[in-house]
Amino acid sequence: MHKNHKKRRRSVRLQRSVLSAALCALLLTSCAPASRAPQPTTAAPYEEETGADYEQLTENSLKEQQRFADLEESLFQDEISASRLDLHFLLKNPEGRGITKTDALIAPISMEAFLQTRNDQEELRKELSGFQTALLTDDQKLTLRILESLMNTEKKGEGLELYSQPLAPTIGTQAQLPMLLCEYAFYTRQDVEDYLNILEYLDTFYGQILSFEQEKADAGLMMSDTSIDHVMESCKSYLLVPGNNFMIDSFKERLNALPDLTDDAKKELCARNEAALEEHFVPAYKLLIDGLEKLKGTGTNEKGMCGYPDGKAYYQYLVYTATGTSYHSIDELMTATEQEISDNLQITSKLLSEHPELESMLDNYQYRQTEPTAIMEELKEQTLKDFPQLPECSYTLKDVPKALELSLSPAFYLTSPIDDSSQNVIYINRNPIYDNQPLYNTIAHEGYPGHLYQTVWFHTHCDSDLRKILSFSGYTEGWAAYVEALSYRLDNGLDPLLGELLEANSKATLGIHAYLDMAVNYLGWERKDVQKYLSSYFSDPESIADSMFETMVDNPANYLSYFIGSLEIRNMRETAELQLGDSFNTTKFHTFLLDMGNAPFDVIQAYFTTWLMNQKMGN
Repeated sequence: MHKNHKKRRRSVRLQRSVLSAALCALLLTSCAPASRAPQPTTAAPYEEETGADYEQLTENSLKEQQRFADLEESLFQDEISASRLDLHFLLKNPEGRGITKTDALIAPISMEAFLQTRNDQEELRKELSGFQTALLTDDQKLTLRILESLMNTEKKGEGLELYSQPLAPTIGTQAQLPMLLCEYAFYTRQDVEDYLNILEYLDTFYGQILSFEQEKADAGLMMSDTSIDHVMESCKSYLLVPGNNFMIDSFKERLNALPDLTDDAKKELCARNEAALEEHFVPAYKLLIDGLEKLKGTGTNEKGMCGYPDGKAYYQYLVYTATGTSYHSIDELMTATEQEISDNLQITSKLLSEHPELESMLDNYQYRQTEPTAIMEELKEQTLKDFPQLPECSYTLKDVPKALELSLSPAFYLTSPIDDSSQNVIYINRNPIYDNQPLYNTIAHEGYPGHLYQTVWFHTHCDSDLRKILSFSGYTEGWAAYVEALSYRLDNGLDPLLGELLEANSKATLGIHAYLDMAVNYLGWERKDVQKYLSSYFSDPESIADSMFETMVDNPANYLSYFIGSLEIRNMRETAELQLGDSFNTTKFHTFLLDMGNAPFDVIQAYFTTWLMNQKMGN
């Protein structure tokens, strides 16, 4: 039974998004349940200690472990009950965790809320420093290190709250929220009521965002007119046609699956939904469009993030937030990225020179499976070779509504609730602009052995509720990008040499995007610099230079989650393969990463060193 925490509710924002789109005997695997009574530490006492000394040590350890368990439970309760929207996606049965109410329908976006979060983070930082680490269990030590790393990263953004970007063309709040509303599951009649309340609150919430954008404009930190146009274009996708649209269709589908509702009740709820869409949802997007139009001309920075007064410092914060990297500086990251691009282009050059027939294959190749479900099932079978077997789970593959294809990513996975890993949804964007991204590899990224596989594994192998809601995009997107690259070389119907060529090309291309992300937002590259750089890799750089530049400006540090995260994993794998030689076991390596779970790489690296030592010793 959960305790009632009487202290003021904190909101340190440990989990960042419900869209996707965490020691063994010697510090390796498994998570101990934070909400259960902790066990004594397993360290043997020194020989010179008396029985009384040992009893005192054990008693002190138990007290410290219980104190940390109480903090974990408090943080979990505070974080997950901050908003009704987050709670619903993270927990199917909140009452089972003792949660009956939330602070808000949607987590607020305002300077007041950001500053309160900073105060709460400082309070947590002090609380974490007060624990005697040696007395905690191994799992608690890991959680403590993760929280400390997170707080150190958040410290980098202190005083830079106005640089936050809630609006962005494809990854902004205005683009993602409607898809969350479409997937808001109806388990009970109360869920329908909550959904309608959120829908009716949307114009108020977007008014909040506009007020924040006005503060940014007043401080000289507004986005450029070009970026405003991109966001406004995204908003226009949600000016729904009354009476027949994806928000109405999805509502009816969920309602029909809800038992014990009379036809009259369904009609009444459908009418309320349509009224909320007409009176609140569409007006909310009109409000954003009109408000942003009025803010045009206030943003004078046409460069990347470093073009703002403290933009370079904020970008550094974004980089470490997005990657959790073990690299010590952005300069180091840029050097490593250049090397990775070069290495993979050398592979492509070597393959094409030794096997010239591959060039003709590039124009016309096909995977054995081309339909989403068939691809998922084949990948599910393929993972048994180099990955631990996942517990049985279900999934649903859906197409992005046509009206939203230009506003959303090529594909995305919606994280399943932590108390029900059977609910897994993957959306696929069928717009022709994404035809150059093979569906096989996209589903590997989102499904098996990517986001779905990774999420279900951790949810079913870790008992710490707090660990399950911690979010580090460098780890999650890095894993997905890493396995996506591996999928080119699976038994998928491609010529093995062609798969190797496509894999190297994919890594190099992602690396180029990541390098430009840092060059535009950290070094201050302009359009002409981007075009000059691309001319080294593409025959027609003029056709893509502007869109590449604008993408980096609109979404600073976004590509780094994918590229730097996957680079960190490949670095560890290469180190393990080099040091272990023939005794390297791919499945054991993947199991280590999966068991570690969502964590920053500066923490994972220390545990990897221990894991590698254990592997050398044959443990």
